[in-house]
Amino acid sequence: MHEHRFAVDAMLGRLATWLRLLGYDTFYEPHIDDRVLVELAQAEGRIILTRDVQLTKRRGVRALLIASGNVWDQLRQVVRAFSLVRRPRGRRCPRCNAVLTPLAREAAAGRVPAYVWQTQDAFHECPACRRVFWRGTHIADMEARLAKVFDEE
Repeated sequence: MHEHRFAVDAMLGRLATWLRLLGYDTFYEPHIDDRVLVELAQAEGRIILTRDVQLTKRRGVRALLIASGNVWDQLRQVVRAFSLVRRPRGRRCPRCNAVLTPLAREAAAGRVPAYVWQTQDAFHECPACRRVFWRGTHIADMEARLAKVFDEE
């Protein structure tokens, strides 16, 4: 299976976050110049996701023009355009794109709120920015929204 890699322009930060949460390698730097973004996409074999028509016309780059300003419609468009699956291998940090690694429960002590440490068993850590992640109460809402994006209702 071909693993899609994305480069997202400055206007689509929330889309980048959701693609990372789904496990997709997604480059996003809000202050990057379009020329540099194109060069990076070409060098790393990334597909540019953009709302900028001119950026989609650049030679030698794969790009998808994102039609909507709504993040859920944007995500649905990308999912359909590239036949993305909901559970790709690996989890990624929503902030910096690094692949998350499992974190022993004992190692999470003092790094998460006490209630979280007492009620959760599984933790993951970003090796780059050192943030700790767990399945919080917001997961049910996220799952319901993703079910709509992936037409699972």
